[in-house]
Amino acid sequence: MFNPSLEHRALREMVASFVAAEVEPQALEYNRNEAFNHGLFRRAGELGLLGVTVDPEYGGAGMDATAACIVHEELSYADPAFCLSYLAHSQLFVNNLARNGTPEQMARLLPPTCSGEMIGGMGMSEPHAGTDVLGMKTKATKNADGSWVLNGAKMWITNGAVSDDELGDTFLVYARTAGPEVKPSKAISLFLVEKGMPGFSLGQRLKDKCGMRASPTAELVFEDVHLPASSLVGGEGAATICMMRNLEIERVVLAAMAVGIARRSLQAMNSYANERKAFGQSLSHFGQIQRHIADSYAEYMAGKTYLYQTANSLDLDSTGNRLDTDGVKLYCTTMGKNVADRAMQVMGGYGYMGDYVVERLWRDAKLLEIGGGTLESHQKNMARELSTVQMMP
Repeated sequence: MFNPSLEHRALREMVASFVAAEVEPQALEYNRNEAFNHGLFRRAGELGLLGVTVDPEYGGAGMDATAACIVHEELSYADPAFCLSYLAHSQLFVNNLARNGTPEQMARLLPPTCSGEMIGGMGMSEPHAGTDVLGMKTKATKNADGSWVLNGAKMWITNGAVSDDELGDTFLVYARTAGPEVKPSKAISLFLVEKGMPGFSLGQRLKDKCGMRASPTAELVFEDVHLPASSLVGGEGAATICMMRNLEIERVVLAAMAVGIARRSLQAMNSYANERKAFGQSLSHFGQIQRHIADSYAEYMAGKTYLYQTANSLDLDSTGNRLDTDGVKLYCTTMGKNVADRAMQVMGGYGYMGDYVVERLWRDAKLLEIGGGTLESHQKNMARELSTVQMMP
């Protein structure tokens, strides 16, 4: 289930080797410095990871949702922050464009983003519109010649700033293109916005986050940004379909990140409990510690099984698995946070110190309960879906 084909197994082995040799050694330093590792990102491109779900015609690996989960799980085992930037690029931009873009858009932008030459991201959330995405205020006004003028701001954008004063290279930005007379789901369109366009600038660079510190987060500002007609992705008023399709894979790979965090945390607490002695015997002999380890393992395996069951059946080119894509993120993200918390408890003072990985994992894990949909939004979505679904025996 976790490696359903030889190709999936080979991918996991390759990514695990990359993580051990190149991701793990840099994780603590880049998190402490709140810095994005450009070189490591380009290295991921050389390995073919940045376009894992993209057709080889455009420089991708042509693999599926399960492959995307394998990469996210393995990267998050060592560095969830780097993985978050990887997710924003590989799924929120690259996979999104590969599923919704025109052949011309894909031919121009997918090869350099799959290679790592360009860094991408996606702009949906705003200062006053997060979960209520259809309440966004960013607006694109259509000109007579089919071009557009974009105004507004996007907040909490991963890869928005790849250094203190440098924008990412290219973004998919959601904007309102119709007034209140149009059904909200038909009033949103998706646009390509690129660094260097007049009026497109970097707003706040958001620092001192609780976790995910090596993943850059910023505000993007649009002031009369003129976009050619060719910047429209997926058709006017059709962005809600693009959004829903991409949210399903986003939520599944966020769950995969939580599984990676849980696996590393479980390994750390188990090793520590067997090595550390108290009152003349290993911590693993005490019932309180055994409960932390056993509960964590059971929850980790339950989450991992749910994750790969969902990923193995997910069609990247369609929608319709919202119940379980919400459900697996709801379960796994809280599971990952709880396992990291238990690992810190088992390790005591050592677990609380920055030199030990569980302190960073514990901080990083919290974001997964918020980003890509809050726990509360998943609960709402699932209750609504379940009201119309006949439960199978």
